[in-house]
Order: sequence, then C-alpha cells, then structure tokens
Amino acid sequence: MHTPTLLCSPLSGTAREDRPASVERQQLLTAEDLWTEVSERLRAALNDKTYNTWFSEAEGLELSDESFVLAVPNDFSREWIESHFLGLIDAAVRDATGEQRRIDLSVRHIETDEAGNEVQQLQVQVEEPSRVEGLNERYNFDSFVIGSSNRFAHAAALAVAEAPAQAYNPLFIYGSTGLGKTHLLQAIGQYVGEHSRDLSVCYVTSERFMNDFINSLRDKRIEGFKQRYRTFGVLLIDDIQFLEHKERIQEEFFHTFNTLYEAGKQIIISSDRPPRQIATLEQRLRSRFEWGLMTDIQPPDLETRIAILQKKVRADGIDVADPQLLTFIAGRVSTNIRELEGALTRVVAFSSLTGRPMTVDLAQDVLRDVFPRGEAAQVTIERIQDEVSERFALSKEELVGDRRSQNIVYPRQVAMYLSRELTDSSLPRIGRHFGGRDHTTVIHATSKIARLIREDRSVYNLVQELTARIKQAG
Repeated sequence: MHTPTLLCSPLSGTAREDRPASVERQQLLTAEDLWTEVSERLRAALNDKTYNTWFSEAEGLELSDESFVLAVPNDFSREWIESHFLGLIDAAVRDATGEQRRIDLSVRHIETDEAGNEVQQLQVQVEEPSRVEGLNERYNFDSFVIGSSNRFAHAAALAVAEAPAQAYNPLFIYGSTGLGKTHLLQAIGQYVGEHSRDLSVCYVTSERFMNDFINSLRDKRIEGFKQRYRTFGVLLIDDIQFLEHKERIQEEFFHTFNTLYEAGKQIIISSDRPPRQIATLEQRLRSRFEWGLMTDIQPPDLETRIAILQKKVRADGIDVADPQLLTFIAGRVSTNIRELEGALTRVVAFSSLTGRPMTVDLAQDVLRDVFPRGEAAQVTIERIQDEVSERFALSKEELVGDRRSQNIVYPRQVAMYLSRELTDSSLPRIGRHFGGRDHTTVIHATSKIARLIREDRSVYNLVQELTARIKQAG
C-alpha cells in the first residue's frame, strides 16, 4: 500500500525535543517516519514488557493533516490501546510534529489470494474520542500507600471514584510536590474507567489544558475545544495553580467547570496550595473550588515512608537483605516521596554497578553528599543549570537554547533529570526553565538519564558528582 506523505518539520534522530517550526527547513514526513519517532517516545515512557506487548507489532500506516493511522495486529490490541494508551500516543504525536492530529487505529487482517498467498488487508477503525484519556495504569488505589498523612485524602478520593458526582463535587486535593496528589487523581480515573463503563474520563494537566486552548484559538477551533472538555463524565485536572495570572484561560475553565457541574459531571482538581492562596485566581473560581470537599496531603511519617519503600522494592523485585536499609533511607528523606524513592534508586544503582551488597553502610556512602543533613538542601533549577553548564563548558544560553547537537542535548537532559530529582518543580515548570519545552520532553530526558544511570557507571558517577556540587553550592 502506498503511504501518503506530509510536508512538515523534520524529526531529530538524536534528540527528541520541541523545535521552533520557524527555524526548520521543510521535508517530507511519512507515516513510518512519524511512528519511528513516536515509538521511541513510548519506549522511554513505558517499561519494556508493556511496550513489547502492545506496540512491537504496530506500524505507521497513513498520515494526513488531520489524522495519523496506526496499524495493529488484532481487535484486542486496538481496544486495549484505545483504552489505555491513546492519550500517550496523542501527546507523543503532538510533541513530535507540533500539531494536533486525530489518532485512528486499524486492524490488519490476513487473507489468502487465489494462489494461496497471504494478503494483508487493513481496515481502519475510526473511533470517537477515547473513553479514558491521559491515565497511567501504574497509578491506582492498590499501589497507593496509606498513612496518617494522607488517609483522609485517600478516603475522599475513593468515595468519589465509587460514586462520581454523588459524594463530593468538586474534590480539591492540595499539598506540596511529590506527596501523591497526581497518584490519587490517576487512581480515581482508573477506578471509574474499570467500574463505571458508561462514564468517560479525562486526566489533564493545567498546562495541557492551556496549550489546547491556545492552539484552538490559533487554529479557530474553539468550539471543538469546548466540545472536547465539556462532554467527559469525569474531568481530573492537575496542578491548577498554574492558572495564576492567566485571566483568559481562567475564564474558559470557569465556563467548562459550570457546564460540567450543572450537567452532573464529576470534577477533581489538584494544587500545591489551597484555593485562597492561589494569587490572582478569580473569586468566582475560588468559590466554586470550595463548593465541594477540600482535603490536603501532608509529608509522610516514618512508618509510611518505610511502607512506601517496602512496596517499591516488592513491585520492582529488589532483594533487600539488610532489614535496616529501608529504615535508614526513610530516616534520611522525610518530606518528598519522589526524593525518597530516588534515594532508594541511587542505592540500588550503586550496588548494581559496583557489586557491593545493599547495606546501611553502602547507603551512608551513597547518600552522604546527596542528603548531607538528612534532607535535600534547597536548590533551584537555575543553580543546576549553572553547575551543568560549567561542568560541560557551555553557556547557560546554549544549555536552554534551540541547538540540538549531541554535545548540548546530553548536558541538557542531565540538567532536566537533576531538576526533577533535586527540586520540587513540576514537569511543566522544568520545561519552561529550559526554553519553554513541553513536559513530555522533560519526561523523555529524565527517563533516558535514569536508564543510563543503571547501565553506565560513568553516567552514574557524573550525576553523583554534579549532585554533590549542587548540594554544596546550594
């Protein structure tokens, strides 16, 4: 079958980052080319087993200005991908091309011709928007560790999941970065998707909501935007605090909120602070956020932190022979679950790379410079950028700029990884500090460096060296 081609910006073979279209030369992009780029992004976001199960036999079939058609081997694969991964594919296509396209899936049917030769038939299944969008199957209620710091928030989230729009509407969850707000939002979406088959679910970050709105204005598709976000049975919007100082988008979200609420739809919102502390938030939005139930998540206590580490080692199949190791790590990091799990990852990686057993002595050596006083020193993205630029003999402008040569892309990815590990900044905020890049670019960078840390001792040593320098300077 002849595959249509599309005139668009070229894709990078070495760096998968957003690029300004105005500085790119035009070239022909085929469906196969786009799938190569998208599949690499999926590999970075998913574990090998998940990717191989659902995407190893997928192929790019057709590409047009409006849609991207993906060929899959059977109906079961099509249905599963539509239910679980369509949002991820959509984000990868948008990130790769800079444009929104409908994602359609086709099923390959093998038949034989008169000579008995196999002939592949492709039937495109054009579907309505996915019933469940933006969810990551890893985040569910079963994997959420309950403690005194989050027990009420967990109970409220479960109540909403079991009875959407009947228990608490809206549900507003707030707390510092890295404490599990996104996990609870995703868990609600997963539960509703599994138990309320008649309800459609959409999880979206406030950045994605804003970008979709801006793109719809630019492309004169505002009615399509309204239709998209005002028809879901459950809308979960993460990091609402980023609507600060954005009056026009606040206005649009106000009308979206009203439409959903009046139609009896469930709304769940997260933020790093309560509504009254979000600067420039319109009073009418603030009052609506407070209509339902507001609940906060506090930093976990020692017992909860140990339980979190225990669940992680079980889930990842990590053998911890020293019973005091997890207690030691939990005692070192007390305010951020992401940093807590990152500390365990460092110890496991060092043990794997050096062959030393995982003991408290090893953890003391590995974490001494990273958490010198039992907590991560307060550092900023700017400080990380300064240290990485100095280490690689680059200017800060080069580090955050548009150039994509390997000698710049690799330091940039290291800096993004360190920003994710050593600060409380969200993915969108990190992206903004690196030339306004999309959060999926940050996800790709952090996933790549995390993988290299596990596989390459020199990368591990580099990250440890930079971390120590940043902590000392911070």
